[in-house]
Amino acid sequence: MALSQPEATNVAAGAHQSLIDGGNSLSFSSATLQKLPHLTDYLVHLQPHSNPLDQNPFFHPTDGFYITSSDIILRQVVYDLSATFPAPSSHRAYHRAGPRNQIFFDPSTTKVAIVTCGGLCPGMNTVIRELVIGLWELYGVRQIYGIKAGYRGFYSTDPVELNPKIVHNWHRKGGTVLETSRGGFDLTKIVDAIQHRGFNQVYIIGGDGTMRGAVKIFEEICRRKLYVGVAGIPKTVDNDVGIIDRSFGFQTAVEMAQEAIHAAHVEAESAVNGIGLVKLMGRSTGHIALHATLSSRDVDCCLIPEMGFYLEGKGGLFEFLEKKLKENGHAVLVVAEGSGQDMIPRSDNQKEQKDESGNLVFLDVGPWLKSELNKWWARDHPDELFTVKYIDPTYMIRAVPANATDNLYCTLLAHSAIHGVMAGYTGFVSGPINGNYAYIPLEEVAQAKNEVNTKDHKWAWVRSVTNQPDFVGT
Repeated sequence: MALSQPEATNVAAGAHQSLIDGGNSLSFSSATLQKLPHLTDYLVHLQPHSNPLDQNPFFHPTDGFYITSSDIILRQVVYDLSATFPAPSSHRAYHRAGPRNQIFFDPSTTKVAIVTCGGLCPGMNTVIRELVIGLWELYGVRQIYGIKAGYRGFYSTDPVELNPKIVHNWHRKGGTVLETSRGGFDLTKIVDAIQHRGFNQVYIIGGDGTMRGAVKIFEEICRRKLYVGVAGIPKTVDNDVGIIDRSFGFQTAVEMAQEAIHAAHVEAESAVNGIGLVKLMGRSTGHIALHATLSSRDVDCCLIPEMGFYLEGKGGLFEFLEKKLKENGHAVLVVAEGSGQDMIPRSDNQKEQKDESGNLVFLDVGPWLKSELNKWWARDHPDELFTVKYIDPTYMIRAVPANATDNLYCTLLAHSAIHGVMAGYTGFVSGPINGNYAYIPLEEVAQAKNEVNTKDHKWAWVRSVTNQPDFVGT
């Protein structure tokens, strides 16, 4: 398998790999290794230092401990050997995350900034804590600062000093102790503040909008040729960040969503013709609704943004719910917040409204759907009892601390980011690809989306569990 950079530089030529099974074979002729920016791209005289992990009493580096440039992670690992669906001509690969034997920062003079932006998500405090602990304990960095109130905090408030004692119990708290906000992105003011305060490393925790801002910060730092490494740690409870396996906080969100679904099921089951309606997070993707539905098994219908639906007529939602009520006397309906936005009446002014992050302001699908359900039943069954119990657990889910799985995940994300920046890489995101941690260019992550594939086995599993219609109109 030959490796090449996007500029077609041959990293490792002449290799060839074949997978054989039952007479079928698949050959890799090349893999395109995504270029990872490095400080020496524009600071050509920057000299490396030996990694202080060599002297760390808790580590005993041996052969294979340090990651090298030949360690890569393939983006695609599943192939069809029947050749029904031809494999791509070039296989995308990324640098593997982890410690390098040389670093490009002197820990004794390195000054670090950590910022959280956008909405809340379980695990934000854990990421902050592990960045501080990792920088302090692994590399000996002593100048670590938190930026308060999101991007605007770079130029509007003084940074707060952080150390292991201060952040010791932060992983037990929901939200972000550093505080957060949307908007406030002023590129010149932000980079001026980074330069003026002498920060050498900037760790940016946030969602897709925050990552797009991080790309601009990285590009401006490169233009000014500043000695500053930039790393993004993608945060979105919706799990809509592309390329990486999942975003932190997602598994905690699914776990908490099940509690809301269980409550809705109890309410619906305890009423005559009761419907439990739960709205879950998911502006553009329905991952939380999907996984919570599969985990709960109490859900009769799951509505997500990737799959349209309609209310009236054959194969519609009302027909399906009426059947469920006749069979069971109750039903549970889960809807992601981004579902049905094209069905909710919207004024011309509402069509143009954007939030501080530049996202279209969504109308609230929960109360609208509850109203439509009540109008349908009053019209078609005026003399029969009917109840819709509506639950919106959005802020309860966002505000809880991360569970054990997400806490561990946050630690690995933070430490992977630290190793990458200390090694001189910049303008990247750390995250797992097919279970292995990699460094991905910021711009690539900022542009990628992780939508639910409604043609794959997982969505088919949802429909088999709920027996809901496919909402394909006749």
